[in-house]
Amino acid sequence: MRAIFSILSLLVVVAVVGMLAKKQLHAVSDIHPAAPANVPGGVQATAPETTVQQQSQQIQQQVKKSVEESLQQTRPVPDNK
Repeated sequence: MRAIFSILSLLVVVAVVGMLAKKQLHAVSDIHPAAPANVPGGVQATAPETTVQQQSQQIQQQVKKSVEESLQQTRPVPDNK
């Protein structure tokens, strides 16, 4: 009996996670960046010498900087009186 409830609860959790993932993927696929008007075909005007590795490193640096900045912010101390 206990095993049946465990399996059913696991199936419910998997179903909920699947629905949330589907919603998230659908929301992300609906986002379309605006194409620049002066570039034919809507291709972004980026430097051709920028490689995927360089872009990845730039993103990693941006995330690292953002995390470091958020860690440097002080938390407000609540008044427990």
